[in-house]
Amino acid sequence: MADFFSGYEFALEAVHDGRRGLARALEGGFDLIILDVMLPVLDGFEVLAQIRRRSSVPVIMLTARIEQLDRIAGLDAGADDYLPKPFGPEELLARIRAVLRRSGRADSKPQVVEAGELRLNSQTREVWRDNERIDVTSIEFDILDLLARSCGRIVSRDELAAALYQRESTPYERSLDVHVSHLRKKLERGDRPLIRTVRGVGYLLSAGSGEAE
Repeated sequence: MADFFSGYEFALEAVHDGRRGLARALEGGFDLIILDVMLPVLDGFEVLAQIRRRSSVPVIMLTARIEQLDRIAGLDAGADDYLPKPFGPEELLARIRAVLRRSGRADSKPQVVEAGELRLNSQTREVWRDNERIDVTSIEFDILDLLARSCGRIVSRDELAAALYQRESTPYERSLDVHVSHLRKKLERGDRPLIRTVRGVGYLLSAGSGEAE
């Protein structure tokens, strides 16, 4: 992997147990962490939990576990993406580039998007509802940004997955649902739904009143 990524101007440093890996990650200086679930001493989930207490560095989790609950657990713990083994280095490279773009480590033009009570700044990656700042993760910001730019229009799951992961959505994929659920908890106040689910199609950001489907 180190040899492969060096050809794309990425420098990769490998650490082989969870405790040393956590210590190295928290020293800073990294644009992204690639984190294996199955690690000696501390497993990947515990390492991720410790990283998230002190750092917002983007994390891609790798695992040989294919169970959906493991993938959801990784996303719930704060992973930005989740890649099951086996995988090709080209796919990991595409995921890395996508996560770096989402995390704001790629250049972007200053731009403010307003949708009803929401205001998003794509340069600072901040979200505001009325005068209250809402803390969101990198991938949550990108989902909300896509929905806000299409306010009042249904954004399909395939459209979201293509923009976020550079691939189509799969029928059994729950990652989008998990992130949207987190956004709802952070944004909604119980008065009306902001993000509506259109069953079997996708999501819609509503600037006005309405009932969730």
